[in-house]
Amino acid sequence: MFSLNRFSKKTQMPSPADAIAGRDAPLATASHHFVNGNPLKGPCPEGHQIAYFAMGCFWGVERLFWQREGVFVTAVGYAGGITPNPTYEETVTGMTGHAETVFVVYDPDTVRYEDLLKIFWEEHDPTQGMRQGNDVGTTYRSAVYTLDEVQMRLARESKSAYQQSLRDGGMSDAITTEIAPASTFYFAEDYHQQYLAKNPNGYCGVKGTGVACAIR
Repeated sequence: MFSLNRFSKKTQMPSPADAIAGRDAPLATASHHFVNGNPLKGPCPEGHQIAYFAMGCFWGVERLFWQREGVFVTAVGYAGGITPNPTYEETVTGMTGHAETVFVVYDPDTVRYEDLLKIFWEEHDPTQGMRQGNDVGTTYRSAVYTLDEVQMRLARESKSAYQQSLRDGGMSDAITTEIAPASTFYFAEDYHQQYLAKNPNGYCGVKGTGVACAIR
């Protein structure tokens, strides 16, 4: 997201012993979505479901999902790591283990989980390992964090489908996306939430491969 010398670009996951200690209290953040006014932390309408996606810089990723019909609310934060309640400045050192992650609450009667997975695969390059474009480090890795066996199965099936789509499109690189059960999601600071709605000319490094994903 930023290219400042004071931010080291770590590409190796830290061990629990090496990770930043963090803090007990959650970070202060927004209470409502800047674009649609819905509550970031609930309550949500009955029957809605949650999904978590990491695709690089979370500013642009969040916008992809809040623009999708059937999505009730989105938020950005940190997941998949070790440090409790990390700050942005801590995550970009690579010493928290977290990935920049987008929290999505959606109506499955309007948009399926498979539809969200299609956005996930097509709108970034899942073969780049611990980076996304010019953003380098563990915090920018590709990941799907699942909440139940159905999401896990669909994520894995879609990964296989997209790997085949990439091969058919002439790309031989293997997908490096992490697919794992969701752990704690920590909401990012207020200024990160819906950043590109507040700053229309802000940075967005999200870029797909140009290959469509043939999900059933």
